[in-house]
Amino acid sequence: MVKRTSFEHDDCPIARSLDAIGDWWSMLIIREALFGVSRFGEFQKRLGLAKNILTVRLRALTDQGILKTAPASDGSAYQEYLLTRKGRGVFPILVALRQWSEEFDERPEEISTILVDKENGQPVRKLELYSQDGRPLGAGDTALKSRPAEKQGKRATASPSS
Repeated sequence: MVKRTSFEHDDCPIARSLDAIGDWWSMLIIREALFGVSRFGEFQKRLGLAKNILTVRLRALTDQGILKTAPASDGSAYQEYLLTRKGRGVFPILVALRQWSEEFDERPEEISTILVDKENGQPVRKLELYSQDGRPLGAGDTALKSRPAEKQGKRATASPSS
């Protein structure tokens, strides 16, 4: 088995995020957890994932603090995997990925669902990025700069990567 490179200590926050949630099975497990799936067997059935791979991914997501384990809510001997605050924070990332796919997929008609607001049944508006003063921002409107030294912890300089 080839061990993948870890980006846990990389200076880039995107690389660090991918280290925690960057493989597709992890993102799909989080997606299912957001829809209320909490049991090993439910994840396996919904994702069609081999038990050994699911075990490794659930352990990694738990170790990363994205999921936590708890006794089954029905009082059985099983345990449940529940999203933490950190895990629920992945929701906007999944929405952004979904919206990107809906816009750029070569066969959008094959996408069988739309994301709607539960309260009114209307489609969710496309995510947008705004400046502090409310202006819409695109990639060309942003830049990376070094973090002030007092916010860098032990590092004296930041490498503006990603």
